Amino acid sequence: MGSDREALKRAFLEAHGFGTARREPMGGDASTRLYERLRLPSGQSLIFMDQPPAVESAVCPPDATPAERSALGYNAAARLAAGSVAAFVAVAAYLRSQHLSAPEIPAYDIEHGLAVLEDLGDGLFATLISEGQPEQPLYEAAVDVQVALHAHAPPEVLAVDQAKWPLLSYDTLALKVGTDTFLAWWPKFAGLPEFSPAAVADWNALWAPVWARGEAGASVFTHRDYHAQNLLWLPDRQGPARVGLLDFQDAVRGHPAWDLTHLLQDARRDVSAELEAAMLGRYLEARPQVDAAAFLADYRALAASNAARILGRVFARQALLGRTQYKAFMPRTWRYLERNLADPALGGLRAWFDRHVPAEARA
Repeated sequence: MGSDREALKRAFLEAHGFGTARREPMGGDASTRLYERLRLPSGQSLIFMDQPPAVESAVCPPDATPAERSALGYNAAARLAAGSVAAFVAVAAYLRSQHLSAPEIPAYDIEHGLAVLEDLGDGLFATLISEGQPEQPLYEAAVDVQVALHAHAPPEVLAVDQAKWPLLSYDTLALKVGTDTFLAWWPKFAGLPEFSPAAVADWNALWAPVWARGEAGASVFTHRDYHAQNLLWLPDRQGPARVGLLDFQDAVRGHPAWDLTHLLQDARRDVSAELEAAMLGRYLEARPQVDAAAFLADYRALAASNAARILGRVFARQALLGRTQYKAFMPRTWRYLERNLADPALGGLRAWFDRHVPAEARA
């Protein structure tokens, strides 16, 4: 299969005029995608994305019921794109139509999961900050992208050329199955017994209002993985376009707070409570029509849900699969979760964690 896939990739590059490019492997992440940098004889560089379409479970049919989505698997239930190149191409085109910096895509093959992308460089926010660049101007620009995206409702279907992708709602089921991965994976990782049926029933009752608020507020384009390792600094561009956008193929119609929870409670780097508060203030100042108190309450609740999801599906699951580097991110994510649960309105959830996940089981 490997040699067949490589032959397919070579044929694709040749057919689109990139057959003479030098191919340089790039570092990957926990996804099923692979990336290479293409060095053309002209000196131009591009990015080659390889997303084998058979690797992931089925995506969500737009009209599927919750039961049908659950039967299809996690991607359909959570409304993930399963690495779809159609999703990547359609979402990128929408973002560019909003004068934002998603990569141009000069060639793609939806059926076989291949695409050639504009190379936006290596200036990841996380890298630049670690090298000493001041973080606040970068975060201000990232918040301004959110303000621009939230200025109006996105279309129900994103489409360009042969690529078409529905922008589905980040609804109660999608939020629930993500949060519930904590129940499935954390006990296995931390050496705890499985949570009892009574504990699970309490969990569902306590989170249900949070998920309902997330669904009720699902009104804006939501990147869904919006953090410092998916944002690139493009200082030669203007305004929000100075932020290069990556890894947006799982986009949905979500609550305006969701992407901000990723940005300002970044599981992979420390974001101080002071910077978080300043950036939330910047967002709310730019959108005076938003009820600030209600928004911040939703932000804390959804951020808690997101932290539980990350601890379960992303970190504990990956660590158990042998990717032990994710253990380093767990204490930070617990701190974020505890910061959110300090909200008196989330006292029931705080008590649940105190009862069922003792301090020594919080990595």
